[in-house]
Amino acid sequence: MKILVVDDEPFMLRMIQIILERGGYAMVAAASGDEAIEIARKEQPGLIIMDAMMPKMDGFTALRLLKGEPVTNSIPVIMLTANPHKFSREEAESSGATVFLTKPFSPTQLLEEIRRLSGRATQ
Repeated sequence: MKILVVDDEPFMLRMIQIILERGGYAMVAAASGDEAIEIARKEQPGLIIMDAMMPKMDGFTALRLLKGEPVTNSIPVIMLTANPHKFSREEAESSGATVFLTKPFSPTQLLEEIRRLSGRATQ
């Protein structure tokens, strides 16, 4: 399964890439919300992992736009945030996020959520 990871921090993109590769997943990356929308339309990933706080277009705005388009509205989204006080689980869910995780998160927890959302049993 191909997973779109959206984060403006190169370190976080690389860290998630390592986790996904170890879990047997392919990754495409975007550094902004508008780039994520463009890539999601073209690539049709099986899952999106998106940071909430990004410059220009934040993750919540990008998520609402993705959920408003027929071609991308069924893609499950894991929303990540380093600031759970600014962004709440309720806001993430009302915007269309399937899962809300706070940074730092455990690699095991992320892979378990991905497996659950993709229908793959935890092994």
